[in-house]
Amino acid sequence: MSSAASRPTAGPFDRGHTDDLMAFLTASPSPYHAVASAAERLEKAGFRRVEETAAWDATSGGRFVVRGGAIIAWYVPEGASAHTPYRIVGAHTDSPNLRVKPQPDMGAHDWRQVAVEVYGGTLLNTWLDRDLGLAGRLTLRDGSHHLVNVDRPLLRVPQLAVHLDRGVNDGLKLDRQRHMQPIWGTGDVHEGDLIAFLAAEAGLDAEDVTGWDLMVHAVDAPAYLGRDRELLAGPRMDNLLSVHAAVAALASLAGRDDLPYIPVLAAFDHEENGSEADTGAQGPLLGNVLERSVYARGGAYEDRARAFAGTVCLSSDTGHAVHPNYAERHDPTHHPRVNGGPILKVNVNQRYATDGSGRAIFAAACEKAGVPWQSFVSHNDMPCGTTIGPITAARHGIQTVDIGVAILSMHSAREMCGAEDPYLLANALVAFLEG
Repeated sequence: MSSAASRPTAGPFDRGHTDDLMAFLTASPSPYHAVASAAERLEKAGFRRVEETAAWDATSGGRFVVRGGAIIAWYVPEGASAHTPYRIVGAHTDSPNLRVKPQPDMGAHDWRQVAVEVYGGTLLNTWLDRDLGLAGRLTLRDGSHHLVNVDRPLLRVPQLAVHLDRGVNDGLKLDRQRHMQPIWGTGDVHEGDLIAFLAAEAGLDAEDVTGWDLMVHAVDAPAYLGRDRELLAGPRMDNLLSVHAAVAALASLAGRDDLPYIPVLAAFDHEENGSEADTGAQGPLLGNVLERSVYARGGAYEDRARAFAGTVCLSSDTGHAVHPNYAERHDPTHHPRVNGGPILKVNVNQRYATDGSGRAIFAAACEKAGVPWQSFVSHNDMPCGTTIGPITAARHGIQTVDIGVAILSMHSAREMCGAEDPYLLANALVAFLEG
């Protein structure tokens, strides 16, 4: 079998899932778009949106809550008790990038530029000399939000020519304030130009726009690469790859009333800068939703405690595949490879929440799905990143296991994974959510 062919598993997804991931990445240039894309897919599967300000009922079926760039979705099987435990897949919708400042119009020497701030731990050089668009949401004076997406070449952060920096190939150093402000035209700078332009793109009156949450994105489309198309390159795989897989897995369980658990998707915003937000994993959103679901089914605190005690969360985020040019940066006995299946992420200092019990749960899900899996730990001399996993475990007292897909170029404007790994992950998530 060619490595480009779908690897047979016991799950419902194959290479078509990876094709669909490419469409999801393109449609989701911001967390707000990612949430809208996820909500649309869930609604097609029969889930319905509920408002946090409304009373919730005890009926079975699929529901979801949207708050900004976060979405929590769950499916209550017919006959679920108030103390039925949850099976949660956690992920995040945000990616490191460049975000527009409150006073965006700037420029010098007859160049018009957009004032941006660096969001998260992005690889700055990957934003240089690349065609960039703008996306996010505009907020009107009545409090309503409107998505906007200029998905065509609009901006560019030009690098200094080698003739003016002869030492650049010995070490590029970028000043975040001076060197990262993109160009979007020539001429005089006029306050309000950018927002007026974006309001027109969204079909809005610029006078009504009083707030915005906007960010830059690369407009190159996701693409397969490699001799056998066994690799996938695209933007925002960290962590929309996990969000997409979790949405697909949860949607596939709609109508399943034989489930012993209540399956949940928890896709948070602001993971890349610490999760400290009302839409982040540090916030109360997930706990509120789970508790309200217990109480809507007639439960009391005792039922809530029983449900949480039996709950398990898979925190799904991307991890590092072994890099052929920098293999010494990886642990010598743990070399995750692309198309090798999802990875189990371990750090004994609790940068990841996995323990031996969690390993067994994940291994059982992969075995059930017929999916291979790998282990990841950091090199002892390399600082380890973290995820929503430890936060979720500590905040809610929920057993949490950190997993994901191995990729290269993490936090680049364009990342790369194996073309098989997205659907292998999705099939493992289905098996986990089924219990």
